[in-house]
Amino acid sequence: MQSIDPQPAQIDTPLSSKGWFNRTVAGAGLTSALGDFCYETTTVILPGFLAVLGVPAAVLGIIEGVADAVASFTKMFSGYFADKFGHRKALVLIGYGLTPVGQALLAISLGWPLILLGRMVSWFGKGLRGPLRDAIIVQAITPETRGRAFGFHRAMDTVGAIFGPLLGIALLGWAQGFGWDDPDAAFRMVFWLTLIPGLLAVVAFLTLVHDPEHSPNPALKLFSTLRGLPARFKRYLGAVGIFAAGDFSHSLLILAATTLLTPSMGVVQAAQLAGLLYVWRNIVQVVTSYPVGVLADRLGPQRVLVVGYSLGVATAALMAAAFVIDTQSLWFLGLTFFVAGLYVAVQEALESTVTAGMVAQDTLATSYGALGTVNGAGKLVSSSAVGILWTVVSPVAAFGFAAVLMAVGTLALLRLR
Repeated sequence: MQSIDPQPAQIDTPLSSKGWFNRTVAGAGLTSALGDFCYETTTVILPGFLAVLGVPAAVLGIIEGVADAVASFTKMFSGYFADKFGHRKALVLIGYGLTPVGQALLAISLGWPLILLGRMVSWFGKGLRGPLRDAIIVQAITPETRGRAFGFHRAMDTVGAIFGPLLGIALLGWAQGFGWDDPDAAFRMVFWLTLIPGLLAVVAFLTLVHDPEHSPNPALKLFSTLRGLPARFKRYLGAVGIFAAGDFSHSLLILAATTLLTPSMGVVQAAQLAGLLYVWRNIVQVVTSYPVGVLADRLGPQRVLVVGYSLGVATAALMAAAFVIDTQSLWFLGLTFFVAGLYVAVQEALESTVTAGMVAQDTLATSYGALGTVNGAGKLVSSSAVGILWTVVSPVAAFGFAAVLMAVGTLALLRLR
């Protein structure tokens, strides 16, 4: 097997001399904020839209799981083609452009099949752009500042995830004031309005982000490249995959909070409060993402990632406990969503950082693709399994199952030397 130096490659780029906060990092952050503004607006109103259309809530887990799987497998091939042919920025622009296309499909959907297609198109775009955007960021900074740069990027990404849902709730209330004959018309109007930030994301990336020179490697072969990745990185992917098999979509957290709160306040108010709890989760994520990156630069990203994974276990365990005691306490649910936001901040900022420290630069995009594929495949299992166990057995069994798998993944990461 070909040996690949696992040490981070020193990157010679003129952007590095200007510090980690440069035009490319700032532009990628702004683009991600606008992209999240586009599709995260959908997250809080999609369950209500499904209910209006008469689609069972259990379908939500399957839709989100399939969408995550599409994104993950796309990441693998987009990273490989970028390393092979050297084209990155154009593919990232196409990826961001597909998000508003998926939103438009939601706006015209009459049932779950077109909703599923719309989410798949949006997540295909997400998978297409993710590894390539991360590789561009890595080449725009020095290895010593990766934690800060990715922490900032994730923070900007989550800004859109805060204001998008808030605006979605506000716009839905505003749109309902028009007195539509069809109860789903207000939802559709919000979906159409999300196209605006989606298109602005394309413009921002096009005008602000500079893609450093990247030489194509026509001889690069996908499967031989994957086989040649460092053994330690492969063990790392194994730990990530086990954790991801329990790392369910947080749309199911919204559904769980709605279910717990409905008996005391009715489904409409419960859904609104559940949406606000999701916004609270995103606020926690955006506030802690940059400090997490700084801490990782000082202590080592893998150590901090183990702590983040442990918080993921705690999130699932807390939600299982909420159903055991049948709580309607906003304090308890607020704590659960707080822990969820903190662990997602660590996970999303540092999984890429750990990867960059394990692989060679000429296979970086492919490695990010492999990371995304493992994550998405695991989340297809987790979201579908949690939804099915919830329906067939109980929500306690569903979230307990997730907690056990995430705990095993955390232990596997802890044992990685």
